[in-house]
Amino acid sequence: MRIAINTRFLLSSKMEGFGWYTFEIVKRLVEKHPEHEFIFFFDRPYDSKFIFGSNVTPIVLSPPARHPFLFILWFEFAIYRALIKYKVDVFFSPDGYLSIRSKIPQISVIHDLNFEHYPQDLPFLARQYLKYFFPKFAKKATKIITVSDYSKKDIIKTYKIFEDKIVVAWNGASDLFKPLKEVEKIRVKEKYTNGKSYFLFVGALHPRKNLVRLLEAYSKYRATDNPMYEMVIVGESLWKNSSFEIDLFESVKNTVHFTGHLPLVELADLMAAASIFTFIPYFEGFGIPLVEAMRCGTPILSGNLTSLPEVAGDAALYCDPFNVQDIFDKLNELSKNYDLQNELSKKGLERSNLFSWDTSAEIVWKEIEKLM
Repeated sequence: MRIAINTRFLLSSKMEGFGWYTFEIVKRLVEKHPEHEFIFFFDRPYDSKFIFGSNVTPIVLSPPARHPFLFILWFEFAIYRALIKYKVDVFFSPDGYLSIRSKIPQISVIHDLNFEHYPQDLPFLARQYLKYFFPKFAKKATKIITVSDYSKKDIIKTYKIFEDKIVVAWNGASDLFKPLKEVEKIRVKEKYTNGKSYFLFVGALHPRKNLVRLLEAYSKYRATDNPMYEMVIVGESLWKNSSFEIDLFESVKNTVHFTGHLPLVELADLMAAASIFTFIPYFEGFGIPLVEAMRCGTPILSGNLTSLPEVAGDAALYCDPFNVQDIFDKLNELSKNYDLQNELSKKGLERSNLFSWDTSAEIVWKEIEKLM
């Protein structure tokens, strides 16, 4: 069988959400099924470390697809022609984008529909593209894979898709995320916060991640008697040329540390050394950082909307992401309640066993296999 895969987010310089999903799933597909041929479609020169086996043929298709107009050229012309040229049996797209013109079976991974519910959070052209094409992708797909029961219900309701067309495969987390010994935690804190304990946020600096309200709540926390924790924020802007910015209160500027993008091994250390992981987006299709925190035994303060309670279960304290006072109250409560921190840490370590990239990849493969 000849399986083509959209691998445009496998980038050696910087991997984000779609890239890591593609990496974790596709690497397992290639390694576990050497009897099949895989064709990787890149939109720029690729790193050889992403060619996971001798059964992979890498193809670079132009133009680089990083702009809505170029998305159309890449998927509707370059991909369309390549699927014919290489006599592909199935096309698998981990970021959800498909070729509308192609007649071969296509499997789409639709992670969430945030752009349908909060279109104002995206740049104009990206918003217009997603809202126009994703309903078409959902209908075009032979099968849709999504990452949570919440997203499945949302896709069914928003796009009027039949339930049996959509399969849920929860995300996993890297094995690098694990508890640290105390001496290692001290080393990490010395590096990032001059030895201070800290709250941690991980994610794109994007409006729906709700950093503005989180930092407002944090500034209220810093105004309490004897605040023990500083704040570390890991991430970069999701969209180039985005106008989204974060203005810090003068009183907390010296206690908030922005790291930008970090290599995975450093991120894992930061997560394991954090006192509390704070993750309160108002819309999320899954929330991989929750699983990363649970694997590290780091207590979690989570938003209570969309997919987050499905992922964190009883291993998090929840707050209303639209209510700054509630965010502060829960942040303050968790920061002072060490028994609750220990309880959430233990529950997180236990619950993290539910999430596995091996299981996710096996679900994906079964759907590909059905199309043979």
